[in-house]
Amino acid sequence: YLSLNYASEISVIPEDEGGGYLACIPLLPGCMTDGETVEEAYTNLQDAKREWIIDMLDRGLPINEPNMKPRFSGRFVVRVPKTLHRLLAEESEREGISLNQFVNNSLAFVVGQKLAH
Repeated sequence: YLSLNYASEISVIPEDEGGGYLACIPLLPGCMTDGETVEEAYTNLQDAKREWIIDMLDRGLPINEPNMKPRFSGRFVVRVPKTLHRLLAEESEREGISLNQFVNNSLAFVVGQKLAH
């Protein structure tokens, strides 16, 4: 787990709250620290990550892993009957848009309708 590339977030701590920088790893709930500078906060976060992971392993609790590959690329291939392909192509031509855009719009519309109910 220590060698995995977890996304980090660093934000400014307002002066009225002590100042400095807060660093955390959102995928590891509660794994956070701070520092006077961004660099110090990041260095401290690496130590906090190590301690957080060791604690979770000691307690036998699950540890989230960063996704190494995006789960959704925005691309998928679907086979349709030739007649449906023809109907979709004809309708997209009537609309004056590409077949890809027509199918995308149609899917978005249908899913949007389902989510609205």
